[in-house]
Amino acid sequence: MTTLSSPVMGIVSESDPDARAVAPSPHVGPGRKAVISREDIITAALKLLGPHRSVSSLSLREVAREAGIAPNSFYRQFRDIDELAVTLIDRAGESLRRIIGEARKRARQERSVVRSSVEAFMEQLQSDDKSLHILLREGTVGSDAFKQAVDRQLNFFEEELRLDLIRLARAGRTSLYEPALTAKAITRLVFAMGATAMDQPPARQRELAEQMVIMVRMIVEGTQAIAESGQRPDR
Repeated sequence: MTTLSSPVMGIVSESDPDARAVAPSPHVGPGRKAVISREDIITAALKLLGPHRSVSSLSLREVAREAGIAPNSFYRQFRDIDELAVTLIDRAGESLRRIIGEARKRARQERSVVRSSVEAFMEQLQSDDKSLHILLREGTVGSDAFKQAVDRQLNFFEEELRLDLIRLARAGRTSLYEPALTAKAITRLVFAMGATAMDQPPARQRELAEQMVIMVRMIVEGTQAIAESGQRPDR
């Protein structure tokens, strides 16, 4: 994204409580960085996010403080805190898709693909990386803009999974009924279960992971059975 170079007061709404207190200054305060990048601000925001904290709860001032910059420097990289939040959601989706995609590629058989994908998902849920937590939390408690950003990432997951399902079906010489709808059912199921598992103790998370594996297999076997029967399920 092009770096914003407009004067701060020209791009900030006066209804923004963070913005009203911002006054451009030619001086860099003690401990503040003279030069700041988008990555510095993203890193600072990620440090502030905890297991029970939503991106939507971040304020511009605390992100600026964590990044070691004056609040007005924030606007040189992001239009507002919402743009930063959407960027965090997009980054989270890209990171998780890469991790799960690599797990699927390592698997060779349909059953191992299901298990390896669910295991990769749960490992990410338990890791120190907050990417998955961002997607799961903002999809339910965030603003409309944040929910749309999460939904966009889920659509990417669904398209990649659709292609994988078609590839696996061809390799196994089986049929699929509505691969796109099958991919959507699996993706939405896993993310809904992930949101449930997110705040659970490890033992409960393992139990939910096993349930996920079984349910995903049920969806896959169901779509194969429908395709082989030649009958639409609504008939």
